[in-house]
Amino acid sequence: MKTGLTKRQKDTVICFNEESDIIDVRTHNTDLRNRLLEFSEQYPDCCKLTDDDEHGGMLFEILKGRLSFRLTAPYSEERRNSLSKNAKKHGINKSE
Repeated sequence: MKTGLTKRQKDTVICFNEESDIIDVRTHNTDLRNRLLEFSEQYPDCCKLTDDDEHGGMLFEILKGRLSFRLTAPYSEERRNSLSKNAKKHGINKSE
């Protein structure tokens, strides 16, 4: 979808505070929008689309506890080498 926005302008903003039970997610990210739309259709009591800005951005309200953040530590050189050897052993090609 052409929106007239640059990639820099197509942001994702997640807002919540400690008092409210609602998380607001405004996003232009196609994959995240689609996932949130599907989730809102399956679980309307937990997530709902509240705004479509007509420029590819959508705003969702999600109950706290339904959205999670995952932080992943970088792999050590030793672990990367081990994973690489294992992938080569099983014929997994990075370019596939």
